[in-house]
Amino acid sequence: MSHIDILKQPEWRIIDQSSMGPQFHALQSFAMDDTLCTVVGSGDSPATMRSWVHHETIVLGIQDTRLPHLQEGIALLKERGYRVIVRNSGGLAVVLDEGVLNVSLILRESEKSIDINLGYDAMYGLIQHMLRDFPAVIEAKEIVGSYCPGSYDLSINNQKFAGISQRRIRGGIAVQIYLCADGSGSDRARTIRDFYDIALQNEETKFTFPTIIPETMASLSELLGQHITVQNLMLRLFQSLQSMGCRLRAEPLSPQEAELYEHHLLRVMERNNKVLV
Repeated sequence: MSHIDILKQPEWRIIDQSSMGPQFHALQSFAMDDTLCTVVGSGDSPATMRSWVHHETIVLGIQDTRLPHLQEGIALLKERGYRVIVRNSGGLAVVLDEGVLNVSLILRESEKSIDINLGYDAMYGLIQHMLRDFPAVIEAKEIVGSYCPGSYDLSINNQKFAGISQRRIRGGIAVQIYLCADGSGSDRARTIRDFYDIALQNEETKFTFPTIIPETMASLSELLGQHITVQNLMLRLFQSLQSMGCRLRAEPLSPQEAELYEHHLLRVMERNNKVLV
């Protein structure tokens, strides 16, 4: 099975949370994806595409909570107007703001034995399809010097504009990506660099944190020489899925799903409060 087979679902349930505004908290997103993983994994919901945007938020990884001067680093970010949370999946610190579109593809694991690389390839293939009218070559490889580096960083001319992660629970898979649509990629990277400078203070740690080189990161607007907005990417996303023959159906949470969501939200809030204390 190829990554295209994963994308060609007969129907994609659409939950678009990309225009909910600054009050929409990132912890709500993690609870939402956990809820959707559960109902998709059990077969109670079809494959789901969720999109979302969070304003002025820094999302830390679990490893970041082991920084020797974490609270000083968090204080710096808060001084600059950011909310700080810790996510429940792997990776390291990333910046979310109104110029960054996040997308989750939530799939049932048992349906098509989707291994980890196949999940990554599906998201990579989708982004290539969305941007196919541009002459730029999009590569998937680690960009050293970027924040939250990984083997599926998406880049153009060695400048990263997106990062992909995965979360698997209860038979469901959430393949998640953040896409820097507009704004300055290097400014975002400087924010994370400054956080690590303060939170590390040159101390030796068991885990090696990335040395951020701001110039390794850029937004799609900067890389493509054309203003690419979150809304533009959303349109391209819908068009790509439809061109593959998928039916798109917007459907909010059912009462049962909403109850499950409240349960997951309480869990992620409690967990977040514990690790940030």
